[in-house]
Amino acid sequence: MWGTNSEDGQAIRREAERVVNGVAQGFRTLDDGTTWFSALSPAGRQAVLQEVAGYALQAHITTADGRAGVARSGVKPTANPSVMICMDPPRYGFAALPADEHVKAFRVLVSVFSVADTRRRQTYCKGTCGHAWHNVLRSGERP
Repeated sequence: MWGTNSEDGQAIRREAERVVNGVAQGFRTLDDGTTWFSALSPAGRQAVLQEVAGYALQAHITTADGRAGVARSGVKPTANPSVMICMDPPRYGFAALPADEHVKAFRVLVSVFSVADTRRRQTYCKGTCGHAWHNVLRSGERP
């Protein structure tokens, strides 16, 4: 499916979880995450885009989250990934975008996820959270 064996795919998903949640929780910068993402193979980048789009979907992003995330991402609001995430409902076909749009898509997705996830950590999960991904340590590892 992604041009990698299942073990490679699992490793990429685990690392994506650490990197993306590290960015969302302020332990990594978006630029650090983007550098990590850019070093992946094309198949790895597509896998990560699918994974992060799933995170955004699970975080129940809102139109306001989309606009705020795009503003944080450093990507023009008129770029395809920016337009896609700000639609109501958002479009999630980021892995199908041309390869030259993957970095922009990653920046937008991670930024929007960061906004939505922060909102959810401050409301739904405040003080009672059992989600492992909301307990990322500075090293990027789970407790």
